Amino acid sequence: MSEKVSVMISEEEVNKKIREMGERISQDYAGKEIHLISVLKGGVYFSCELSKRISVPVSIDFMAVSSYGDDTKSSGIVKIVKDLDQGIEGKDVLLVEDIIDSGRTLSYLIEILKKRNPKSLKICTLLDKPDRRTHQVDVAYTCFEIPDEFVVGYGLDYAQKYRNLPYIGVVEL
Repeated sequence: MSEKVSVMISEEEVNKKIREMGERISQDYAGKEIHLISVLKGGVYFSCELSKRISVPVSIDFMAVSSYGDDTKSSGIVKIVKDLDQGIEGKDVLLVEDIIDSGRTLSYLIEILKKRNPKSLKICTLLDKPDRRTHQVDVAYTCFEIPDEFVVGYGLDYAQKYRNLPYIGVVEL
């Protein structure tokens, strides 16, 4: 591996913020059930940790959408690789992402999910890169806003490597 990874957000900071986010979501959804949709592959790490910290009933499903391939920049082409196993009609849905970059993938996904008639649809992300936004998306819950760096760890990868890092790191190529 010729890449070097430096720590941007420590494991302790990530865990603290996810705990706080779980408490906030639990308060916002008090008396309701949440249907989490985890966007694979990267979102599964955040979704699992977040769901453990939500005190209201939670169900979970997975969707895989691709726009990167093995590069550090989005290809601009969005495709559904794996669709949901369950319907979402009438459910309070929380779409969980690892990172929001251009917003292209997420805006495409939101369009698809809204047509399936959820009771509500909100977005929760571990990381947000607003400087790269080309498509406007309304994000209800953001753990960290970060600068325009290529990051890995906590589910985020570079050519399928580094997902398992317990912190958010910056790849130096």
